[in-house]
Amino acid sequence: MDLKDILPGKLGFGGAPLGNMFRDIPEAEALATVAAAWDNGIRYYDNAPLYGAGLAELRMGEALQGKPRGEYVISTKVGRIILDELEDVSSRQQGEKAGVFAHGRQNRVVNDYSYDATLRSIDGSLERLRTDHIEIAFVHDLARDFWGDEWVARFEEARTGAFRALDRLRDEGVIKAWGLGVNLCEPIETLLDLQEPRPDCFLLAGRYTLLDHSRALQRVMPTVAERGLSIVVGGPYSSGALVGGPNFEYAPATPAILDKVARIEAIATRHGVSMKAAGLQFPLAHPAVAAVIPGASRPGRILEDTRRWRRTFLPTSGASCARPALSIRWHRYRMRTDGRSARRSFLDRAVDGERRRRRERPMVCRGRKGSPSARFLPPTHRQRQARGKCREGSRFGMAEPISCRRCPGSTR
Repeated sequence: MDLKDILPGKLGFGGAPLGNMFRDIPEAEALATVAAAWDNGIRYYDNAPLYGAGLAELRMGEALQGKPRGEYVISTKVGRIILDELEDVSSRQQGEKAGVFAHGRQNRVVNDYSYDATLRSIDGSLERLRTDHIEIAFVHDLARDFWGDEWVARFEEARTGAFRALDRLRDEGVIKAWGLGVNLCEPIETLLDLQEPRPDCFLLAGRYTLLDHSRALQRVMPTVAERGLSIVVGGPYSSGALVGGPNFEYAPATPAILDKVARIEAIATRHGVSMKAAGLQFPLAHPAVAAVIPGASRPGRILEDTRRWRRTFLPTSGASCARPALSIRWHRYRMRTDGRSARRSFLDRAVDGERRRRRERPMVCRGRKGSPSARFLPPTHRQRQARGKCREGSRFGMAEPISCRRCPGSTR
């Protein structure tokens, strides 16, 4: 089933912070955050057993208890089983995520992508979430950032185990969709090259943001869109670095990242746009993206996210062109700061289409020569002649150009 037909909206709630991500979050604050998400119209909630060794699922299940189950969608992840016995949190093998959930529960976390473990993982999640079903299941962290060089062997384990189990559950109607939930592009590329599994969607965290998007834009998004699949974008704020936080990809941000954030913020400030609005709207501009799921651990940040998400950058038909479409400006910034990006990306085509629509409809604001709005004015007849686009008038030997139907806004 198409993920866009499953999800109730484009803005979801990422549940990782509920597992005491980076800090010990009071129970009341965590529950109030989920309540704020519900009150602000968010109906898609993502979670995982890894988040605080089941703590995030327990809190979300309690917060959503009593809500009409048919009105919201839950996705969780497989690949981990949470046991009742305790362990030393610092001894867990978590790759680049080591220490991220140091304040979570001390229950033992077993990594297992086999067929039976996948079914056990879903059963455990249903119990913690206090629900009888989930809509979407993602196979979690099948990537080098978590497993190092062992990730290929783990991927093969999941191919013969978790993938087949989720295929069966989807075909039987137990779940509606499944895919990978990863922080790197390579596992998605690998799965798309296989014939046997039939995923419906992917959750890509941190790889399609304003700070890091080149590989996803070139190698993942086109294939996903071509096959009619969808992507949920996680971590749109890059672990908080994009909105002034100290971390990038679960570690302290480097000076190069902080400098890039400052340059993006300068552009956003110049146009009166918040970094949160830019961070949310950027991934949603791609047609393959079904939703974006920023995480939050405080109720006030939920309100900020919903307000920024509802802000539209592109002017509607008949709107003033005094301020050009901001997405065009973001795209130009991306091309200046990332030379590896494809020149003819989907954003290029979107820009071209917007310019054509502006030429075809009456101009509301013509702007001054050299002003930002002047660049979107239709070319004059003289300009078209100079570019070799129109020979009307000159071919008759006339000294002054005349109007032609191909040149809207031409001189007379």
